[in-house]
Parts: sequence; C-alpha cells; structure tokens
Amino acid sequence: MNRHLTANLWLLVLTMLICAILYPLAMLGIAQAVFHDTANGSLITDNSGKPVGSHLIAQPFTSDEYFHPRPSAVSYNAAATGGSNWGANNPNLRKRVVGMLGPLLKYRDGRPIGPDIVAWVQESLRIDRTILTDWVAKDPYLAERWGAANAEFLTTWGKEHADDVAGWHKDNSDAEITPTALASLFFGSYAKGATTTWPETNGSDIQVAFFEHWWRAHPQADVEPVPADLVMASGAGLDPHITLKAALYQLDRVAAKRAATTNRDPAQTKLEIETLLREKAAAPLGGLVGVDLINVLDVNLALKVRYGS
Repeated sequence: MNRHLTANLWLLVLTMLICAILYPLAMLGIAQAVFHDTANGSLITDNSGKPVGSHLIAQPFTSDEYFHPRPSAVSYNAAATGGSNWGANNPNLRKRVVGMLGPLLKYRDGRPIGPDIVAWVQESLRIDRTILTDWVAKDPYLAERWGAANAEFLTTWGKEHADDVAGWHKDNSDAEITPTALASLFFGSYAKGATTTWPETNGSDIQVAFFEHWWRAHPQADVEPVPADLVMASGAGLDPHITLKAALYQLDRVAAKRAATTNRDPAQTKLEIETLLREKAAAPLGGLVGVDLINVLDVNLALKVRYGS
C-alpha cells in the first residue's frame, strides 16, 4: 500500500515539475531567445526606448497629419475586444457609416467635400431657416449627431431658453434632458426665428450631421468611393492594419497638412509620403495571400520621425 502511495506521489510531483515548471520555463526561454519582440507583445518604442504602442493593436489617430485606422466598436480598448455585430440591414450600422462620410468623402480630383457641405448648409439656412424642420423630419438621427458635437453650446443655450426646456420636462417628467433633446429644441427654435445664434465651430459638426441632406441635394456629385475598411470596424475592434488603398485615400489630407505645417512643397511632400506607404505595404504570408496592408501606427511613427510631431 505504501509503495503505491509513494509511486503516485512521485508521479504527481514529477508531473507538476515537468508540466507546470520545466515546460513553461523552456517555452519562455525559447520565446525570449528566438521570438523576443513577439513574445513581449510586439511593442513599438520611440527614440528614447519608451513603449508607444504595439504592432498588434490599433490606436485612435484623429489629427489630419496622421493616417487614421479603421473604426473600432470598443474604442481601441485591448481589454474589451469585440465587434459591433451589426449586420448589413441594421440601421445602427447605416447611421454610423453615414455619420463618418461627411469629413471623409472627397471628389475624384482629391478635394474634400466637407467644406462644400458646410457652405451649402449655411447658405440654405440663410435663404430659409425653416428648412431645418424638413431636414429633421427626414433624418431621425440629425439631432443626435449634431447635438453630440455641440453639447457645451447646447447646455448654455438651454439655460438661456428655460421655457423651452421646461416645456420638454413637462412632457418627459422623469427623464434627464440630453444633448439630442436640446438639439431638437434648438432646431425648432432656430427654424421659427426665436433663436438667431448658430454655434461657431470648425465645421466638422455640420459635415457629420448634415452629410445625408447634402448628398440628397447633390446626387450627381463626382466623388471617389470610400474604401470599406475606413468605415467598417473589424471583428476585434483592434485591427492595426488598413489596406494600402485606404491609406492612399487619405494621402491628400495627410500630405497637405504635413506640407502646410513644415512649409514644404505639397507635391514633393505627397510623393515622399506615398513612397513611404508603398515601402511599408505588405500582403500577409509574404505576399502569398490577400492585398497589401499598412500598419497605421508604424507609418504614423515614421511620419513623426521625418516631419516632426
């Protein structure tokens, strides 16, 4: 009996030693020796050696001088990976995509449509501000998009128009008023002429909120189609790559901003950045499958080194 217990005890100890200690240590040693960067998260460091990200995880670049990654349903949070799970017939997907197209879409000659959207909306409201009522009726998400970008202005406006807010609370006694609700009240007041002040912004809020109305009014606009990966999120929400086509779609914006901030020749700057993109483009499995991809963080860090932050 004791011999059997001793044998089983030794088997337990040796199993724990081999499987829980020696084997993991061996794998750790091999990984650190042969695949050091990959084993440590494929980290990217700056010139001082400080980690600034990973080749495996996207980051939310939004400035014009940088290339932007594809959208993320989890705000690029590596601790909460996942997609939106919205199908093609889901209205939420259409709402998000439409909200992205205004600042993103451009004409075939490279000019962004955003400034034209702003000018068209401002001129339309100058001619007949009651058109706001028609726009709101046709687009149930107009107030939501515009209100999210002007929350601070709307909070101040609500305090100055307490009667309008009180009327809303009378119909929604248990609810807290939101920027969307305030935006609806503001649009109604502005359309009637009771409010005459429109918030001063850089125009991005108008491009996001009113794109669909501009598009309906300009069905023959000669625009360049947007690559799908610039408006569609990946399954994990962390995909660090975009296609080379999607990067080239952003090239005019990035090159123009870099040339302006560094006082360089725009054409030469565009050529330099395009060359950089093509040098860093690579298809999976050494080019055997798929299309050429760009690691957005890698390219943006290269831009920072070449042109400054």
